[in-house]
Amino acid sequence: MAIERLVEPTAKSGDIEEEKIEISLRPTSFKEYIGQEHLKSNLKLAIDAVKKRNDGATLDHILLYGPPGLGKTTMAGVIAHELGASLRVTSGPAIERAGDLASILTNLKDGDVLFIDEIHRLRRAVEEVLYSAMEDYKLDIVIGKGPAARSVRLDLPKFTVIGATTRTGSLAGPLRDRFGIIHRLEYYKEPEIEQIITRTAGILNTEIDPEATKLLATRSRLTPRIANRIFKRVRDYADVNGDGIVDKNMAEESLKLMEIDYLGLDPADRNMLELMEENYGDRPVGLTTIAALTGDEATTIEDYYEPYLLQLGLIMRTPRGRVITEKGRKHLQESKNKV
Repeated sequence: MAIERLVEPTAKSGDIEEEKIEISLRPTSFKEYIGQEHLKSNLKLAIDAVKKRNDGATLDHILLYGPPGLGKTTMAGVIAHELGASLRVTSGPAIERAGDLASILTNLKDGDVLFIDEIHRLRRAVEEVLYSAMEDYKLDIVIGKGPAARSVRLDLPKFTVIGATTRTGSLAGPLRDRFGIIHRLEYYKEPEIEQIITRTAGILNTEIDPEATKLLATRSRLTPRIANRIFKRVRDYADVNGDGIVDKNMAEESLKLMEIDYLGLDPADRNMLELMEENYGDRPVGLTTIAALTGDEATTIEDYYEPYLLQLGLIMRTPRGRVITEKGRKHLQESKNKV
């Protein structure tokens, strides 16, 4: 049985309240956006150059990739704001047919920014329509069927596509080649996560002391979305069990209640490690087998469990499968007494 995860780096679909709060916390400018300094400096240079030339050209299409929860959607909003452009948001799975994409493209205006989340999940027929739209700002559509069918080419406004993906390897080569700017978002540093938590506390009118901020930052898996989600839960705990002020004691008690340990691992992470240890010991185990043991899909294990566990050195990949490391075994023993 799959375990619901508080430290899931993806946004919780269908949770309207969380979506509203997350949107309210998003920065709108490079000045407000904390972290990703290399990315910001490169994008700011490109945007300033476009503004200075003022020759009607648009910003190159941008591909942002990296683990979920690091701020790709937020960065798209910042780019649009810095350009003074309107932002249109959609996702790869939402564009089911070429006609859906044609409808979106024909409703854009000059200078608009089209953000496509999970762009690697676009259907091939939709991708082919996007090629000419991105390269030539032309839309090729077929009218009619059979012998009477004819192709019509429509002019499109000049726009910028920002694509976001967690899997660059799944992007078709021709689509990837049409992006002039390609950047990876890196995991944040703990001091940056502390700044994000402090900013979030200020927006939500919650008082938090520096020790509590530092503690939450160490449990947030170096990911802003997780940091904000944990902070909101800790704030709720402080409101119900205290005077609303988040101090170190309140933070420790709420984290213990949430079962998030000192490395930021939750019950689902430890469950996966325990199942690997109990059933296979130091032998490698295949991805599909791990998925069957945990009740999750193989892609979920690969995209959301593994990256952080690999980064911590708790598991490792081998040609024959995944293996729990000595460090992983040690952590399992420690976590039973230190949560």
